[in-house]
Amino acid sequence: MENLVGRQTEIRVLQEALKTPEAELIAVYGRRRVGKTYLVRSVYERNIVFEFTGANGVNLATQLENFALTLQTVFKLDPSVPVAVPGNWLQAFHLLINLLEARPSTEKQVIFLDEFPWLDNKKSGFLAAFDHFWNSWASKRRNLIVVICGSAASWMIQNVVRNKGGLHNRITQRIRLEPFTLHETALFLQRNRVNMTPYDMAQLYMVTGGIPYYLRFVRAGESPAQVIDRLCFTKDGVLRNEFKDFYPALFGKADRHLAIIRCLAGKYGGMTRKEIIEACHFKTGGTVSKTLDELEESGFITEYLPFGKTAKDSIFKLTDEYTLFYLKFMERSKTAGPGTWEKKSAEQTWKSWRGLAFENICLKHISQIKKALGISGIYAEPSIWRYVPKQGEKGVQIDLLLDRQDNCINLFEIKFYRTEYALEKEDADDLETKRQVFIEKTGAKKTVFITLLTAFGAKTNAYFLQTIQNQLTMGALFEPV
Repeated sequence: MENLVGRQTEIRVLQEALKTPEAELIAVYGRRRVGKTYLVRSVYERNIVFEFTGANGVNLATQLENFALTLQTVFKLDPSVPVAVPGNWLQAFHLLINLLEARPSTEKQVIFLDEFPWLDNKKSGFLAAFDHFWNSWASKRRNLIVVICGSAASWMIQNVVRNKGGLHNRITQRIRLEPFTLHETALFLQRNRVNMTPYDMAQLYMVTGGIPYYLRFVRAGESPAQVIDRLCFTKDGVLRNEFKDFYPALFGKADRHLAIIRCLAGKYGGMTRKEIIEACHFKTGGTVSKTLDELEESGFITEYLPFGKTAKDSIFKLTDEYTLFYLKFMERSKTAGPGTWEKKSAEQTWKSWRGLAFENICLKHISQIKKALGISGIYAEPSIWRYVPKQGEKGVQIDLLLDRQDNCINLFEIKFYRTEYALEKEDADDLETKRQVFIEKTGAKKTVFITLLTAFGAKTNAYFLQTIQNQLTMGALFEPV
């Protein structure tokens, strides 16, 4: 477990389960490649007595045969007498029960079922059999922990966490594993002897999104451009075909999911549910909510409630960094091979796009921003806001604001420059216009601060002094919370 980076809250939850005097059923879910399996194995490496991983897209007979072979291996049964392949999942769990009861223990034992959703293929009867296994036997074993894990987070939520049948309210702990923060990313790279400046790590984060599996392929001595070039644009690059693989793997028939993803990729400011239905040409909205929920639970999109609006006005944004990067720079790239990205990264398109990507990163580090502002102990609701202008008016887009309980609101202006940012007169005028339009159109009665968040700070010229009330730098995002 000494190799784990971050994950302190999740580690604590798993370790506490070892100390309780009753059976535990723990659900672990999150985006693919985020490190769920590694976390469980690392914490429970000395406690796992049986581990089985579901296979994607195989039939019931193959799953059951795999289960039997795993029993044979894990329990070191006589290879000359193969375990009979069970005819169904009820029989499979019965076999497991018999083998575990033959090896009693007073220590906590862990059963780890990985890629749990893949085991429940059509008409398999798996979930009903697991329900019976837990309620009739496992829940009565005070020294047992059952961990179920899956990348199809929406399936885990709907079929396990919110189960209305025999598993209703049976989950004792649930862990939604998120990608690394910038702080955890820095720790991970340092552990792997990769030295980068915060500015370079931020650029790398714009592509990898803090996904541990992607970060493990970063090599010491390479620049971000070299890393991105090798992972994304060479023939055998780890991220070259990742996009084509993980959406079907998570959602099966992913046509509607991908349609929404592509629509949102073209609208950085986000879209309402109604706008998504119209843009994707969906005939009805009946399954749109379910699809949006699946994408959000799996960590690809994020729902934001605009300031002063109700749930029906929610804005959905594509926030998975790799997906955004793939659709913008990789999918339609006519060139590939070594050196491709080193050339592209010098173009203005990337320089402009990374400013938007930095805003996305800031939205994921609200706790760090609050800490830097000195308001960690004050309840503050993060939000976005936009004003669609009428004829003759100016539209306003605010990509981050903090509505604070202490009667203040921070409106953020976010810039990703390689050097100090110099506020000019037109910039100052634009920020003041944003503030005034926001106050006028929302009727806000709170004190409104304009807060600047940049990579390396801003020059304290006259325009800065008359416009900016708070200033943060990128370094704040790398702080632990």
